[in-house]
Amino acid sequence: MYTACARVTLRIPLSTSLKDKRQVVRSLLARLRNQFEIAAAEVDHQDVQNLAALGLAAVSSDSGHAQDVLDRAIRYIEESRPDTEITDVQTDVLALEG
Repeated sequence: MYTACARVTLRIPLSTSLKDKRQVVRSLLARLRNQFEIAAAEVDHQDVQNLAALGLAAVSSDSGHAQDVLDRAIRYIEESRPDTEITDVQTDVLALEG
């Protein structure tokens, strides 16, 4: 079993309040979960109005497939949300045996 994990840091320049930011983040997380069937959550910067860090994870029996799912999810963020800017992406694939 393989787990691909990503931490995606976003800048949300048009956000003028935490309420604006949470609306963008909540919508994005729901779409990622539904469209890519991945686990997704805001993992850092919850109290900063223009910044968000998202944690994404995909599980598969094939490491390449798990990584591909996350790559497509990250590309989706870039292409579908012009109101956000990805400033950093960190990814890792973990193998679990047993």
